[in-house]
Amino acid sequence: MDREFKETEEGKISVKRYEEMLLNNSSLFFTEDEYDYIIQHFLYIKKQKKALKAVEFAVNAYPFSMDMQLEKARILFELEYFQQALDVIESTENLHPNDIEIILLKSAVLTNLEKYEDSIHLLENALEMNIELDEIYYSIGLAYQTWGKYDEAIINYKKCIEIDLNHEDATYELAYCLDTTNQLEESISYYQAFIDNDPFSPNAWYNLGVVYSKLMQWQKGIDAYEYATLLKDDFSSAHFNMGNAFMNLSNFSAANECYKKTIDLEGPAPDVLCCLAATYEKMELYEAGISHFKQALKIEPTYHEAMYGIGSCLDEQEKWFEAIHFFKKALHHDQSNVTYMLALADAEFNGGNEVSAIEYYQKAADTDPFNADLWLNWSFVYYQSKDFEKALAIIEEGIDDMPDDADLHYRACSYLILSGKYKQAFVFLENALTLDFNKHTQLFDFFTDLEIQKALYKIIDQYRTDQN
Repeated sequence: MDREFKETEEGKISVKRYEEMLLNNSSLFFTEDEYDYIIQHFLYIKKQKKALKAVEFAVNAYPFSMDMQLEKARILFELEYFQQALDVIESTENLHPNDIEIILLKSAVLTNLEKYEDSIHLLENALEMNIELDEIYYSIGLAYQTWGKYDEAIINYKKCIEIDLNHEDATYELAYCLDTTNQLEESISYYQAFIDNDPFSPNAWYNLGVVYSKLMQWQKGIDAYEYATLLKDDFSSAHFNMGNAFMNLSNFSAANECYKKTIDLEGPAPDVLCCLAATYEKMELYEAGISHFKQALKIEPTYHEAMYGIGSCLDEQEKWFEAIHFFKKALHHDQSNVTYMLALADAEFNGGNEVSAIEYYQKAADTDPFNADLWLNWSFVYYQSKDFEKALAIIEEGIDDMPDDADLHYRACSYLILSGKYKQAFVFLENALTLDFNKHTQLFDFFTDLEIQKALYKIIDQYRTDQN
């Protein structure tokens, strides 16, 4: 279970002594509480491997401490060393066979080892203990969900929520499973029933808001979250989710207030600070955005979303070289992130470094070719240098991967017209109009010549007439 970590002066001294012990390869005595603080300190700053080393020292010093054994198993689980975690748990459970924390952790490990039936069997036996039933049903739901058995997962998540309406994780996972099985819209009555039963329950309104958000019915989601916060002003998750809904409606100032309220209630956390920073970026208050992204990095120095955010603010100000620096840092921490690759490629191109831009576009294509912006932006490099044939070749490569993307067909049409290949251009134009007629206006971004514009208008009008 998650534990809140608070720094203390005594704890800082323990961490310093521990690090000096490692540096000097010496041996020092630490109480079990001191080891616990040291471990939690490393976990808090996202240094799981250092935490694992500390817990191994602790286990050697206190071999009969169930708390330390469990902590070791949790850290191994976080590091995805699932078999090692299971070995530790099985050596501990013999002494404490009915400990609910051990059972829940073991079930999570078994689920990640794809031993779904063993995990569920373990949890179903634990139901007889009549302890923490909500957590057990939630864990059964997770096992079924990971197994791909969504209907069974839905049954158990509902049982969890019926016991504890405040269980936010179960709320989210239930909404995900209902969405995956196309049952979300028809399940609104299920959530509404909680409100009908208790209209003054903030959690009932919050859960309804989650469903509306999943359905991308943002205003209805906002209304539900607002009821939740009126009933419970310190409902931080409702304020945060309301901020996300406002962001999706491009109401950035309202989102800004929601994120500020979340921080007031929970304290600064990297993810919320980045959301707040994004509102400033969207409002073109770039310095405020950069300042809040930097605050996120002070809390978690490897938080690559904040590095990307700083780069994005600099990019918007056309500070290409500074932006490149932060995009590279973000990509270093998340090397398969195509968004970071494309941002870096675009910034390199805008900064005049075409060779590096092409290198990153190619890397993005190798990682995830199903991204229309990749092909559009990459082809634009060649369009700028009037190499229309190469630009077209890139777009056609994109169409091979994404044949139903209208933007790619419109762009192919543009490049062919610019090359004087009108007959081929009209084939792509007809495809594009069929895929998404309303996007045809983007063609005119490429043509200022009135004669070409008139010809295009005529063809598009003829297509519209034929379709009617």
